[in-house]
Formats: sequence, C-alpha cells, structure tokens
Amino acid sequence: MSERTPALVMGIGNLLWADEGFGLRCLESLHLRFDVPAGVELLDGGTQGMYLVNAVADAERLLVFDAIDYGLAPGTLKLVRDDEVPRFAGVRKMSLHQTGFQEVLLAAAMLEKSPAKVTLVGVQLGTMDDFGGTLSQAVAAALEPALEAGVDELAAWGFPLTRRAAPAAHPVFAQALARDRYEQERPGPDVVCREGDARFLNVRAKRLGE
Repeated sequence: MSERTPALVMGIGNLLWADEGFGLRCLESLHLRFDVPAGVELLDGGTQGMYLVNAVADAERLLVFDAIDYGLAPGTLKLVRDDEVPRFAGVRKMSLHQTGFQEVLLAAAMLEKSPAKVTLVGVQLGTMDDFGGTLSQAVAAALEPALEAGVDELAAWGFPLTRRAAPAAHPVFAQALARDRYEQERPGPDVVCREGDARFLNVRAKRLGE
C-alpha cells in the first residue's frame, strides 16, 4: 500500500475561459510566493475530472481552489469545509462530458479513502464566456484573500508556509501560461473570435452587420 499524501493543494479550472482560471491562478501564486514544506504537494487539477480520483483518494487532507457558481456577487469568496464541500465543488460544467469535482469526491468515498479534511476556497465567478480571456476585475481582486485563506488553512493543519525571498524560478505549469506572460501575449478580440468559433456562431458576421 502506497503512503498517503499528508496534504494536497489542488487548483481546478481552465485558464482559457476567463474566471474559470481562478483556481489555477491561486495555485500559481502559492507556488511562486511560498516555500512548500515536506508533506505538502501542489497539483494542477485543470479539467481532468475523474483522472483526479487517485490523487484525491491518496490525500489525507485536501485544499481546493476553484471558481464556483454560488449565486452571489462576482468575486465573493466563500470557504466550505468537509461534508459541505460536495454541495459546492464543481457545481457547473462546461460541457455534458465534463465530470464535476463532486463526482471525484464521491468516487474517492466509494474507494473508502476520502481525505479526513477537505477545504474548498471558492470564488463566485463572473465572466465565463470569454475564450482566451483573463480573470475579471472582481475575481482577480479575490486572489489575495483566497491565497491568505489557503495559507491559514494549511497552517491550521500543521503545515505552516514560509514566504520565498524571491519568486520561484519555474511556474507550476507551462511558462507560456504564466499569468503575466499570458495576459501580455494573448490576442485581443480584434484578432481572434473570443466568444466561440465564428464559423459556427457567426459572431463576427453579426458584428459587421450591426
């Protein structure tokens, strides 16, 4: 039997869909600004769905950053813990084939290897239909308090983080997706269709006709 991960920190979402990237931006900021102690692992959960089951099942404690539709004002931060998490985690899906994170938690429970502690640091998303877009202003403003909440939670679990003297040399995911570079180099709506595929949605044709 493999040894379980004492604490797993996971970011969930899709960087290419505006506020959907919130969870991953939290993970990125945590990695860049803090040294992670032994026993804590960081994981880019992306949109992997059920492929995350083994990682979740092997974790003793799980901290998740994600953008959630709570029905609140965009940018509102909400912490949910333990048994309450499945009610909120991954409540919206980008497509019919995408597995919500609550199904991942359920699958781990069926394996009888659920984490003893689970905390979801979630933000109310605002913009989701801007393909290639970045975080909306309200959601971007929630990054810092979300990070503080995550750091406090890890400390309460016995894993205090120390701030790096300088940012980490390597990003937690591909350099091209690092926030600063992504926001500087992504094409604007005048270059590419950012609301879907214009061949099918005829977005540009509609705009030109207005």
